[in-house]
Amino acid sequence: MEILTHDLRRIFRAVLVASMFLTQVSVAQKLPNDTIQLAETTVSFEAITDSTISEALVRERLAKLQNEIPLRYHAVTHQFVEYFIYRKPHFVKRMLEQMHLYFPLYEKYLAEYDMPRELKFLSLIESGLNPRVISYAGAGGLWQFMPRTGKEFGLYQDDYIDERFQPAKATEAACKYLRQLYRVFGDWEMALAAYNVGPGNVKRAMRRSGSNTFWGIYNFLPKQTRHYVPQFVAITYMMHYASDHSIFAETPNYPVLTDTIQVNGYFNLHTFANLSGIPLAELYQLNPQLIDTQIPPRFKNYVLNVPSHHHENLMANRVAIWDSAMRLPYDPSAVLADASDSTRAITKIGGIVAASDEADDPETIIARKPRKISHQVRRGETIASIARHYHVDVYDLKKWNKLRSGKVLRNQRLVVYQEIGKRQLLAAKTSDKKQKTLAKTKIKLRYHRVQLGDTLWTISQRYGLDIAQLKKLNRIKGNTVRKGQRLLVG
Repeated sequence: MEILTHDLRRIFRAVLVASMFLTQVSVAQKLPNDTIQLAETTVSFEAITDSTISEALVRERLAKLQNEIPLRYHAVTHQFVEYFIYRKPHFVKRMLEQMHLYFPLYEKYLAEYDMPRELKFLSLIESGLNPRVISYAGAGGLWQFMPRTGKEFGLYQDDYIDERFQPAKATEAACKYLRQLYRVFGDWEMALAAYNVGPGNVKRAMRRSGSNTFWGIYNFLPKQTRHYVPQFVAITYMMHYASDHSIFAETPNYPVLTDTIQVNGYFNLHTFANLSGIPLAELYQLNPQLIDTQIPPRFKNYVLNVPSHHHENLMANRVAIWDSAMRLPYDPSAVLADASDSTRAITKIGGIVAASDEADDPETIIARKPRKISHQVRRGETIASIARHYHVDVYDLKKWNKLRSGKVLRNQRLVVYQEIGKRQLLAAKTSDKKQKTLAKTKIKLRYHRVQLGDTLWTISQRYGLDIAQLKKLNRIKGNTVRKGQRLLVG
C-alpha cells in the first residue's frame, strides 16, 4: 500500500508539472525589479537526479523558520527548493560566500526601521548580492531599483554616480519602500509582490480576483510575478539548510577595513588610483556607486571609501596626489588597459552578471528541462576546461557526477546538464542571413551612446557585461571607443 501511494504521488506530480508547463509557457519579459524570475514553466528535477526532497521535511523546516513573514509551503516553492539543490547549487554556494559582505548592513537597517530580519534574503533573488548589477529593464543594485523608484526614495543618479549601487543608501531606500508597501497592504506576501511588480498591479489583481491574499490573487498577477514569493521562501530555506544538502561555502568573503576621504570638485579616479597605489578595481569595489572614471566639478565634499591600509600613505602624500588627480589630464588608453585587467576582480565581488546569457543568476535562466550530455574526457582536459566548454559551473559539474575532487581521468564519462535559455534557443534558430527576424521577436535590443570619459570597461560594468561580450556584440577588435559611437549592450 505504501509503494502504491508513493507511485500515485509520483504520477500526480508528473501530471501537475505537465499541466503547468502547458499553461505557463510564456517567458518573463523583464528582469528585476521582477527579480530572479526563473521561468513561467516548471520542470521535473528527475532529469538530473532520482532524488527528491520530502514534502513533509520541507513543510516541517519552513514551519520552524517562520517568523514575521509567512513561509507557506506550496508545490511551486518546493520546485524552487529542488531547483537550487539539484540544478544551481553553485548559486547557493556563492550566496553563502557573499552574505557576510552585506548581511550585517542589512540587519542594521532592518532593525533601525523595525522590519522583519528575514527580508535580508530578498536581495539574493533580486541581485544575487551583486551591488553593480543592472537588468535588461534598467533596474540596478543590490535591491534592483528602477531609476524612477530609486529617485523617489532619494537615490541620486547621473552619468557619474548611481546611488542605486551604493549598498547602504540602497538598503535604507529598500527598507523605506518595503515599509510603505506593508502599510498599504497590511500583509507581507502582498507587500513582496508589490515590491516586485508595483502596488498598482497588485491592486488591479485584487479587484479582478476579489481577494486580498497573495495566493488568492496568484492567477491574476503578471506571469513574471507569480513565482516571486515562492522564490523568496525557497532561498530562505536554502540559506538555513544548504549544508543538509551538501552545499557549503568554500571561500567566504568578508568586508575589508576602510577609511573615508572627501573630494571637492573634479577628481580623476584613474590618476588617483595610480598615485595612491590603490588598484582601480578595489576602488570600484569599495565604491560601487561610481560608474565613470571621474567625478565632475559640481560635486562638493563627496565621500569615497579607501582601504584602511592605504590611508596613512594617502595622508602623507595628500597634496601631491590630490593636485594631480584634480588637474592633470589622463590618457584614455591607460584607463582601458587598467580596466581590462581589473574586470575579473570587479565581477567576482558581485558574484553574478545578470545581463549575460551564461549568467549564474537564476533570473536569467529559463527553467526548461536541461539537455543531458555525456562527455568522454579527452587527453589534456580538466574539469575546469570541460566546465568552460559547456558553460556550466565547476561546482555543479562535480556535484552532478559525485566527484569529491577536481581530478578527472582520460576516457572517464561525465554527465553534463545544460540549461537552454531563451537567447540560446533564438541563436540556434537564427542564421546570420536572418538577423532581421530579431525585430519580430519579443527581445528588445538596448544600445548605449558613448559619452566623454566612457571606456569599454565602464560601459560593460554599467550594463552587467564583461569586456569580451561587449566587444563581440559590437565586433570591436581593439580596445577603444569613440564619443558618439552607438554600442549594442543587450
